Amino acid sequence: MSYNVGSNPYVTEEQRIYAQWLGVGWKTGFVIMVLFFLLYISGALPPYIPLDQVDKYWAMSAPEYLKSAQLHTGWSWIYLIDRGDFLNFGGIAFLAIITSICFLRLLPEFIRQKDKIFTTIVVLETIILSLAASGILVVGH
Repeated sequence: MSYNVGSNPYVTEEQRIYAQWLGVGWKTGFVIMVLFFLLYISGALPPYIPLDQVDKYWAMSAPEYLKSAQLHTGWSWIYLIDRGDFLNFGGIAFLAIITSICFLRLLPEFIRQKDKIFTTIVVLETIILSLAASGILVVGH
């Protein structure tokens, strides 16, 4: 079921913009993920871990898997983006940045309206999300 935010008089223009960009973003991300997965299972790009060996890793804990597969945590997957199994992370990373893209799209609206509070919130939220994604801002370790 879809909900048309354009038909609701209680939805602000900023909410409409955010919803439209979010809708396009998640649909684009879904298509990217499907395409990347099809590249992976088709064998068009060689995987880092061959499909016939994937099941031996399933029962391992994350640290065991990383050690056995000689992998590292964080953004190290980016160096393996040419491998079919790691290309899938590109689609996931795209989905992860959609919120920031939507916020940045709203920034000019808030600046135009001289809304200092929402401008500050958007800037701070984008900075915090960027720091978290970069690995600089780490919580819980």
